[in-house]
Amino acid sequence: MVYICDDEVPVLRELAEKIGKCMTEEEVLCFSSGDELLEQLNRSVCDILFLDIDMPGISGMDIAGKLNGERGVPLLVFVTSHDELVYESFQYHPFAFIRKGYFDQEIEKVARDAREYLESLDRRFHFRMSGRDLSLLLSDILYFEADGNYLKLYTKAGGYRFRSTVSDVETDLNQYGFVRIHKGFLVNQAAVRMIGREEVELTDSTVLPMGKSYAEQAKSRLLEYMRV
Repeated sequence: MVYICDDEVPVLRELAEKIGKCMTEEEVLCFSSGDELLEQLNRSVCDILFLDIDMPGISGMDIAGKLNGERGVPLLVFVTSHDELVYESFQYHPFAFIRKGYFDQEIEKVARDAREYLESLDRRFHFRMSGRDLSLLLSDILYFEADGNYLKLYTKAGGYRFRSTVSDVETDLNQYGFVRIHKGFLVNQAAVRMIGREEVELTDSTVLPMGKSYAEQAKSRLLEYMRV
């Protein structure tokens, strides 16, 4: 299910037509006001939400601030003609940011990335610890940390320690959005809230160091994910 919200009805219709062509398997519902959208979100959450930032009354950022996990949180795609708002929007952890002037060029990639991400939510990481075979959803994993001949795996619910290396896990999970930021750390890009000069902050407020030899490539990948 896809929701689209824009206060300009002609623009809303145009966006719906273009999104529908890229996401033929999804049902698309349109909303011309923030109030109308919030009423619908209280009844039923969508998988992907395309949201105009600059709207009268309740803005797109106001709506983003009201989203919570009680009924699930959709993938949030901000759509705007104001490029200068992209950095301000990061605090709401958008999945992507599309400029209205470049919508045709950017919507296909965003649609493809969103579809791949939603499919990845069912992917799992399998490992063996203390003689037991364990399996975790990739979306639940925050990061991995090297610990001698072992590897620590962290989730919001707790941690695990098992025999492996960062390099081995990186090889398996690189294609699923796990980024090497340091010789001892592999992070889930979806868990990164802020990128600093020498560190990253995660959604659970954990701060991890960024190694000099990894920083350039890591920042490039993380910024690409956060922007579009």
